[in-house]
Amino acid sequence: MASFQHVHIPEGDLIKVENNQLVVGDNPIVGKLRGDGIGLDIFPVMEHVVDKAIQKAYGGKRQIVWCPIYCGLEGLQHYGEVLPAESIEAIQYLKVAIKGPFTTPIGEETHVCLSCAHQQMHEGTCDSCKRDDSVAPRFRSINVGLRQAMDLYACVRPVRYFEGVPAPNKYAENVNFVIFRENTEDVYAGHDFERGSQTAKAIIDLIAKETGRTIRADSGIGVKPISETGSKRLVRKALEWAVQNNLPSVTLVHKGNIMKFTEGSFAKWGYEVGSDEFASQTLSEKVLWDKFDGKMPEGKILIKDRIADSIFQQIQTRPAEYSILASPNLNGDYLSDAAIALVGGLGLGPGANIGETVALFEATHGTAPKYTGQDKVNPGSLILSAEMMLRHMGWPEAADLLLNGMRAAIKDGQVTYDLARLMRAEGRADVNELPSSGFGKAIVDRM
Repeated sequence: MASFQHVHIPEGDLIKVENNQLVVGDNPIVGKLRGDGIGLDIFPVMEHVVDKAIQKAYGGKRQIVWCPIYCGLEGLQHYGEVLPAESIEAIQYLKVAIKGPFTTPIGEETHVCLSCAHQQMHEGTCDSCKRDDSVAPRFRSINVGLRQAMDLYACVRPVRYFEGVPAPNKYAENVNFVIFRENTEDVYAGHDFERGSQTAKAIIDLIAKETGRTIRADSGIGVKPISETGSKRLVRKALEWAVQNNLPSVTLVHKGNIMKFTEGSFAKWGYEVGSDEFASQTLSEKVLWDKFDGKMPEGKILIKDRIADSIFQQIQTRPAEYSILASPNLNGDYLSDAAIALVGGLGLGPGANIGETVALFEATHGTAPKYTGQDKVNPGSLILSAEMMLRHMGWPEAADLLLNGMRAAIKDGQVTYDLARLMRAEGRADVNELPSSGFGKAIVDRM
């Protein structure tokens, strides 16, 4: 076992990767990062639900050994920084971890309180909550930092409908697809240069010199890199997912009609992965019509592409036609939140960040500090992220129990305040509004 300063690795089975396959024992050690704000409320609920699902699925022969790892407020308190190098090393060592939400500063203030999210222009005591152990210098994003530090290049977001959840789209019950969003390039690796800056002027001059095109002198300039390497590995991961889960299609989402050598190349490189690496398992729409008269042969995966703006229409009007959507970073960001809104909102949106050997599962919502300690907020996003984690570990029986328990709880109207409010607004009278922990119990009772 490796030795760390503040992370204490418990007794259990280290998850390993051999021949590109995860090797998971009966007592795997999994990293847990509780997060900030409501993370402290929802994480214990998720742990309880997961532990019970595993116990029921395997008769007590398997269990997760949870290993605390510290970022955000807990990182500040243990290390004096919000994204400690040791925490990153520990996640990489354990191979699998799951995290709650972390505070992300959004203003221009120099410091942020990780307890209440108040932002201010000085260190020390928080002006709002008066805590003296929670104010950190401004930082970009813990979530992005974790992804970049471990090269977790695939952001994976399943989107599906749960019976009983009021949804704004009349085709919501047909929504069941997975979004693969490239997690390291595009705007995440881009550079933004202020109007009038030396670099902005130099880029404007260079473009004029090399292409003859004129850009207004008072423009801010942004650069967004999209590489062959980054694009191909993202599409490869999406196609592997499709093969493993017997899904019928992978759709490449891009804006290549305008940005031909970045987003257009993303689609081109994606098709190349299919033809070069998955030739026996995939076919393109062109081949589908040229050779099969539009009728999908059994056992094949269709690779197709759609322009980004049109896909926003199609997931609303024809969602059943899509099973995996693979996209560069920015399009995938927009698409993920738009898609989850189709089925009732962000509260039930799970997520994962996956690299070659490391996978970090996460709640996809914010920290909502005003609700911290109230046992109130919907833990569904984190619980469904744990369901993804169980499947990643090769424990589908436990994942099925968890998922079916949640479906039944929602169908029975045993839900937290956010869903209860929506259900009552649609005239449902038998809703029982539960605290976070009560929702977890309702799930377990229905496994």
